[in-house]
Amino acid sequence: MDAAASMIEKAILANPTYAEAYNNLGVLYRDAGSITLSVQAYERCLQIDPDSRNAGQNRLLALNYIDEGSDDKLYDAHREWGKRFMKLYAQYTSWDNPKVADRPLVIGYVSPDFFTHSVSYFVEAPLTHHDYTNCKVVVYSGVVKADAKTLRFKDKVLKKGGVWRDIYGIDEKKVATLVREDKVDILVELTGHTANNKLGTMACCPAPIQVTWIGYPNTTGLPAIDYRITDSLADSPNTNQKHVEELVRLPESFLCYTPSPEAGPVCPTPAISNGFITFGSFNNLAKITPKVMQVWARILCAVPNSRLVVKCKPFCCDSIRQKFLSTLEELGLESLRVDLLPLIHLNHDHMQAYSLMDISLDTFPYAGTTTTCESLYMGVPCVTMAGSVHAHNVGVSLLTKVGLGRLVAKTEDEYVSLALGLASDVSALEELRKSLRELMIKSPVCDGESFTRGLESAYRSMWHRYCDGDSPALRRLEVLAGEDLDKTAVKHADLKAQRANATAEEDNQSPIKKVDATSKGGEPQIMVNHVSSPEGNQALVTAKAQPQMMVNGVSSPHSPSGRCEANGHSSR
Repeated sequence: MDAAASMIEKAILANPTYAEAYNNLGVLYRDAGSITLSVQAYERCLQIDPDSRNAGQNRLLALNYIDEGSDDKLYDAHREWGKRFMKLYAQYTSWDNPKVADRPLVIGYVSPDFFTHSVSYFVEAPLTHHDYTNCKVVVYSGVVKADAKTLRFKDKVLKKGGVWRDIYGIDEKKVATLVREDKVDILVELTGHTANNKLGTMACCPAPIQVTWIGYPNTTGLPAIDYRITDSLADSPNTNQKHVEELVRLPESFLCYTPSPEAGPVCPTPAISNGFITFGSFNNLAKITPKVMQVWARILCAVPNSRLVVKCKPFCCDSIRQKFLSTLEELGLESLRVDLLPLIHLNHDHMQAYSLMDISLDTFPYAGTTTTCESLYMGVPCVTMAGSVHAHNVGVSLLTKVGLGRLVAKTEDEYVSLALGLASDVSALEELRKSLRELMIKSPVCDGESFTRGLESAYRSMWHRYCDGDSPALRRLEVLAGEDLDKTAVKHADLKAQRANATAEEDNQSPIKKVDATSKGGEPQIMVNHVSSPEGNQALVTAKAQPQMMVNGVSSPHSPSGRCEANGHSSR
């Protein structure tokens, strides 16, 4: 990572207007846990190239790591991005799907993450348990490199009578055409603003109902998406957090976890053989904010001889390891009590690494999701903290539904107290560890059949509303169209006033020869965008006279960086 940062900085020195270099620098800062620097880098990229899809979406994702919901700034950022993005695509506003309330529905799932990825552990339940007689499933897989899990998912869907379409490398507008040809009734995107997303397809409105679920902890900001799936604990009914989409709350958790068959057995509580308590976290470094480190240091300093184990990919870099340890030392925790582990490639080995910890410590304000489920499945209790936004409350939903609501804190002091309480009774930790996997498997968090019935019921309710003429996305698009018309009218009025003022000024000046309709020896003037050609026989082009390139299937002015960008993540 140090070498990559050095190369990017050299590129910027050589060309300070190289926009994509700032985006890539932002990705490095994010991976290193420096979110403020990351956001600044993305914003510098956007100053140079306001149309950079990479930087625009990366910035939104990064802001989730530090947003505590005290204001609407993050919502406003998503909404403004969505309005700007929608203008790059033409929208379908009518569909041939028969409005028959109780007929079998065609459900489409679009994602690049149908492989061994965090999202895959939560989408497996519906792919497995859908009633394929009443829900024809069509998967649009944008997987870059398929693995064994991809093939297993594909085989499962096809054997049940579903359809699997590999769409990697296909233009987003063409994917929208496929969705329309497949007569999809409800299209569900599972990525949000994370890498390789297909929000361009969603912006085309190829399906009469469009939904976002799982892959992103906030609104997409896209007015083309009707609904966002959640639950009453992750997003309480009285939440102040705003979303462009309408929230649909499932009856239990909005997540259903399918454990990895490679996980292996639950190991004994390490404190029994070690003689000391080990706290741990396998969340990514961007989630471990300075505030989180302060709270963790308080806990470790209050438990004599306790240790902290943290695993994440950037710890393969010496400078990042040293920075992390130095920060903890400044907070009073000796570096000798901290073990930092890099990425573990084999899933079995990754899951067995939970045997190193007695108690899992969740992050905030962006809580863990897959890591929390893995921790519980491997018998390790997790302490989490509730907040005012969805990203903060995912752990609240998971722990409550597993039966561990007592481990949900409302304040930092309570978080510390809960961790200390668990650490004070090793025998109770051992008993909980022995029973936690079975407790989780029997909970709604792992009940794929019941979860999918609830999900299908939500889909059916959305469909009934559509059949009754209720379409949240269409209403939003009509409002936006009205706002655009109002802005256009204001612009025309301003232009008319400017022309009137200019005419009045001309009348007050000394008389000059006027030529009607022609000038320069009687040659006709060419009018483009109400501006006359400086030379009557010269052609004018609208917008900017610069080459066009295709970005995500949309023709746009050539970026100052001179590079085509991928979908929502850095080009490397």
